[in-house]
Amino acid sequence: MTPSWLTVTQGTAPLLVSIPHTGIDLAGLDSRLVSTWLGRRDCDWWIDKLYDFAADLGATVVHTAISRTVIDVNRDPSGVSLYPGQATTTLCPTDTFDGDPLYRMGDEPTPSEIDERRETYFVPYHDALQAEIDRLRGMHENIVLYDCHSIRSVLPRLFEGTLPVFNLGTNDGRSTDPSLQERVTEILAATGESWVVNGRFKGGWITRHFGRPENGVHALQMELSNRGYMREPNKKGSPENWPEPYDPSYAAPIRATLKTILETAIDWAGR
Repeated sequence: MTPSWLTVTQGTAPLLVSIPHTGIDLAGLDSRLVSTWLGRRDCDWWIDKLYDFAADLGATVVHTAISRTVIDVNRDPSGVSLYPGQATTTLCPTDTFDGDPLYRMGDEPTPSEIDERRETYFVPYHDALQAEIDRLRGMHENIVLYDCHSIRSVLPRLFEGTLPVFNLGTNDGRSTDPSLQERVTEILAATGESWVVNGRFKGGWITRHFGRPENGVHALQMELSNRGYMREPNKKGSPENWPEPYDPSYAAPIRATLKTILETAIDWAGR
């Protein structure tokens, strides 16, 4: 039985869209956090709205309503860092991207609680992804797993300067066929916006774990800078100005590019 916080919309196209970080459900942690706003600040705001055309393309969409503050389903479940030597947040984060503490002193998750969260939220999300991969592979020789993300453009703790608008990650080319990476790169290059492939963000656990080109599963992670589709405040923002409401007209240009990318992925997989 699918948990209420997990949504799986099944399609028949050779495309699986993962939306792991738009959840704002804090799973009862409210009183233990410094503030609920901090607990939601690093959400991938409005990504579910930005990609809401995916199901109409025939894609399968897997989405969790649970906040990444509760557990980050795009981290190594063992707790090992995906970016050794670089600042990042953990499986069950205790601080924000800016380094601000999330929990009141003494209320941080214990090892046994982390284990419980892993079984309650992480495992079902990944089981759903695997089940949909198996179902789609039964229909198609090749499928594309497209993992959707966004992040603030300026985060000194995580990276220097201003992040490119488009950040495509393929685990340094290991999670997908080079020809698919090349086709998506051509689309990014034609936008006139800043972009990079396998820069600061090379793909998280979802991309690295499920991307198996030799088995017909080609995984891409797209990390968008928030400024590409929404207005960003200066510095960290505040409860009064973050997040900005979703503005369809502001998001329209990048949304058109993203639709082209997903259509290209479907076309490539069905070639």
